[in-house]
Amino acid sequence: MYAAEEPGVVKRDSWLIPVSMFREFLSPACINSIDMRSNLLLILFLLPVCNLSAQLTITPGAQFSIVGNTKLCLNNTDLVNDGSFTSANSMVAFSGDNISFIRGNQPIQFFEFELNKENFANVVLEREVGITERLLFSSGFLLLNGFNVNLGTTGHLDGEKESSRIYGPTGGEVLFNVNLNSPANSNPANLGVFITANQDLGNVTIRRGHQSQVISSGIRSSVLRYYTILAANNSNLDASLRFRYFDEELNGHAENVIEFFQNPDNSNWTSLGATSRDVVGNIVEKTGLSTLGKFTLSSPGSVLPVSFTLFNATCENSKLLLTWKTAQEQNSSHFSIERSMDGSNWTVVGSLPAAGTSSTERTYFFTDHTARPNSFYRIAQTDQDGRVQHSGTIRSTCSFSDIINLWPNPVHEDLFINLVTPGESQAIVRVFDSKASLIRLRKAALLPGSNRFSVDMRALANGVYTIVVEWNRGQMKKSQQVLKQ
Repeated sequence: MYAAEEPGVVKRDSWLIPVSMFREFLSPACINSIDMRSNLLLILFLLPVCNLSAQLTITPGAQFSIVGNTKLCLNNTDLVNDGSFTSANSMVAFSGDNISFIRGNQPIQFFEFELNKENFANVVLEREVGITERLLFSSGFLLLNGFNVNLGTTGHLDGEKESSRIYGPTGGEVLFNVNLNSPANSNPANLGVFITANQDLGNVTIRRGHQSQVISSGIRSSVLRYYTILAANNSNLDASLRFRYFDEELNGHAENVIEFFQNPDNSNWTSLGATSRDVVGNIVEKTGLSTLGKFTLSSPGSVLPVSFTLFNATCENSKLLLTWKTAQEQNSSHFSIERSMDGSNWTVVGSLPAAGTSSTERTYFFTDHTARPNSFYRIAQTDQDGRVQHSGTIRSTCSFSDIINLWPNPVHEDLFINLVTPGESQAIVRVFDSKASLIRLRKAALLPGSNRFSVDMRALANGVYTIVVEWNRGQMKKSQQVLKQ
């Protein structure tokens, strides 16, 4: 076992590793707390552990443990667990203004998880995570990306709001398990569904998702939220539900008419109407429910102008081909193709005229010549009255990868950087010394294809420097240590 024997120092084998080496993924507040509070121990059971290039990686066979009531801030940093990650009673906060990913092939169980991203940046799941105590929303978004957040029996959501929340148009759910005995307006784990029943429900599993549900033959869709409530006692309940939503989840529906829909057989949706609506508080209530199950909100008889039946992405060398089909169109004007790196912030990359009015299947194609790896896509259909309807969201699995090389290493005079990228952007090169102080900044314009530029290192003292290169508006990042001789 290797532990911090001095404040701000982590011991690795026979090496002493200053906490300053972790500054690339620790925020200043967390650095100060580790430097100044000797009772906070950051313990690493280390084989080869950390890749300090904008991601904290726990490799197979390694153990990373945070001990004590402390807070670890991952600033614009991914968390990759291929070993063992333990957070004890501590909080892990994801901060910064760029996207961060949580991935790895081993389980990740947080005690407390804080979402503290600036400029509406996202934390994106690429594996399921568990939360023992709470998921705190300070700012930014958590994209489920098809994976679950398991709150177990003790976790809860804290501070979720319009500007900082969970969303998941491509799937994934938030799970919670609880015993409910004659609940009265109970909001388990603060998931946003309030349950009332005059009898014991026993063990209840609640699953909250954010995919739009197909209510009727692909023509009618739901809001971007649903609940599945599975109770041990689920008959003759005379229960009540209050369903909370955010404005951004309305998915084009009018608040004053949305109502409950229930899916009792996991196949067909049935309209239940609504007992009351609170359009200010964003709540719809339904009383007199005999059973619980899967619920969402939608508009009665809301026939959409376009019915999407297919949406597909195909990789073609350095291009991406999008295909979508419509079963029917009513007064449709045009389609806008939207792309996003994080599933939240969208950019229009092209458009095509629509059929107008059609009752036959139509197929549309669009080629994205500036496709990025792992991008999200959706189609925005605009009708002739200016109303907009979105398709579902898909994520490209194409591996269009930018290639970057830094040489020579060791370096004596100029450090050369060669970067191959499919699109135009600006590269920002930052040079940090061993104390993590920024000592040099270099910017270079990038054109599609191979770009080569250099950083003058001649005036720098001999030693180890960290080179951080960002491009594509911060969505792409490379970090590498070089030795100056």
